[in-house]
Amino acid sequence: MSKKGDMFYAWTPDADLAKKAECGGAVSSLLKFMLEKKIVDAVLAVKRGQDIYDAVPTLVTDPAKINETAGSLHCGTLLMSKLVKKYLNGANDQKIAITVKGCDAMGLYELAKRQQVNLDNIVMIGVNCGGTVSPVMARKMIKEKFGVDPDKVHKEEIDKGQFIIEYEGGHKGIKIDDLEDEGFGRRSNCRRCKMKVPRQADLACGNWGVIGDKAGKATFVEVCSDKGAGILDQAVKAGALKTEAADPKGIEMRVKVENAMLKLGDKWRERDFASLGTGRDRLKKILQDTSRCIKCYQCIENCPICYCVECSTKKPYLVTPGQVPPSFMFHLIRFAHIADSCINCGQCQELCAMDIPNSLHMHAQQVELEKMFGHVPGVDMKLPLLALVEEREERDRLAATGSDQIYNIFK
Repeated sequence: MSKKGDMFYAWTPDADLAKKAECGGAVSSLLKFMLEKKIVDAVLAVKRGQDIYDAVPTLVTDPAKINETAGSLHCGTLLMSKLVKKYLNGANDQKIAITVKGCDAMGLYELAKRQQVNLDNIVMIGVNCGGTVSPVMARKMIKEKFGVDPDKVHKEEIDKGQFIIEYEGGHKGIKIDDLEDEGFGRRSNCRRCKMKVPRQADLACGNWGVIGDKAGKATFVEVCSDKGAGILDQAVKAGALKTEAADPKGIEMRVKVENAMLKLGDKWRERDFASLGTGRDRLKKILQDTSRCIKCYQCIENCPICYCVECSTKKPYLVTPGQVPPSFMFHLIRFAHIADSCINCGQCQELCAMDIPNSLHMHAQQVELEKMFGHVPGVDMKLPLLALVEEREERDRLAATGSDQIYNIFK
């Protein structure tokens, strides 16, 4: 019987699935097994759309279709957590297995704290993540730095410090450091990320640490919860998955890779945050950047921390309707609401129509608050700095007193 903390090499015995999947197909095999045995009602995963730059979220209920989601897409920049709230009723009506990167897992935890998703009905299969590349940046990078037609590329990978592409005619890899020093490479939030192995998930999987004859043919699996241990044991017992104990040298290598990525995250945080300046200079920089805002609401719609039924940015006594760019109050409301819980997922920046570095601004504030108060968002169920209430009930209670404002400061 496996237990929390155990580490294995795992691979699928399904030859067809192994051909389609990567690293031995353990993740795909686990997802397929959970559907077949009705441990979950559906699997929320990502599949390739028109090309490698098109990551499409998909809800799978047919085990035979799991192979459509096999493989990685580093040029896809989806965040899975908010999709559970917006389109799947927070997993309150069905049990769902989800493949999660670090930011996906962090988002689910923060939404769960706000009673927006039901973690009891969610099985998280975590995958180690070195970062993702914006689709637009990926095409530009492949064309200009690799000298390859982006439309000819049929596979990409981030491995051993390189961004590697396979295309009609061959394959090529360039060091991530070299690409990023020239303004290419991963998204800026991914460079700053320090959640590379999502141990908040039930199982943390990936290719880091698989060595010897299993390299490229098996997945490293770390058991992170009793729920994960139970599912893993069931899959092995049913013959849906094969495992062996992880090589101690592989475990050591995995730690080294993770630590190297964490140090790289520290480097980018120092560089990015220094570019903002401090005090009045930082405020001036934020004011300048946000002056391009057209109030499209993509930052709010896609943020996993934004959950309010009634958004304060739409209240006319706080933010003047129809004013573009909006007053700085629009952004101050978001900073006050999110800064202590920002998970640096990058969606507010990735989807901004005006290329405002929203994620940088918010993440910089979150890190400062973390230094002061010690609260780290997205790693456990500890509540954030500000007290939380059930919003609908609280608004009804306040409205019953004649106003939904605790203090009437707008007379």
